[in-house]
Amino acid sequence: MTQSSFLKVVLPFKDRVFRLAKRLLVSKEEAEDATQELFFKLWKNKEKITDYKNVEAFAMTMTKNYCYDRLKSKQASNLRLIHTNYKEKETALDKSIEYRDSINQVHQLIENLPEQQKVIIQLRDIEQYDFDEICNMVNMKPTAVRVALSRARKTLREALIKKHNYGIR
Repeated sequence: MTQSSFLKVVLPFKDRVFRLAKRLLVSKEEAEDATQELFFKLWKNKEKITDYKNVEAFAMTMTKNYCYDRLKSKQASNLRLIHTNYKEKETALDKSIEYRDSINQVHQLIENLPEQQKVIIQLRDIEQYDFDEICNMVNMKPTAVRVALSRARKTLREALIKKHNYGIR
């Protein structure tokens, strides 16, 4: 496999790999390292890529596993929360702060979900994968994926309603 054909295969899902890594590792720098490591591994095994039915699903699974390994390692204690992705132009200061708070609340609520639900909600609602692709990536049956997604959304919805209705009866 030539470099150009390799790039044609892997570049379309580069951003999705990064976003999944960032969701799991939180730190932008760690996510960049994870993405680079994944593509290095894919390049080393470039001759085997054609054996996979869905290279993107394989790459997402590799990313998920790599991130879990990183989180289990000793260096995981060095990870820190960084949210620099959300900068809006020409928004009133009070609205900007309100939006930022809402986004941070949703991110924090997603971080508090169980790992399985966190990955599934990331893949479905943020990355917008189909259920079949998610089933392959997380090695679960479609019904189990739908149930986990439903529970994750319900947990997020209830937490947000509770937070927004604080003190209101």
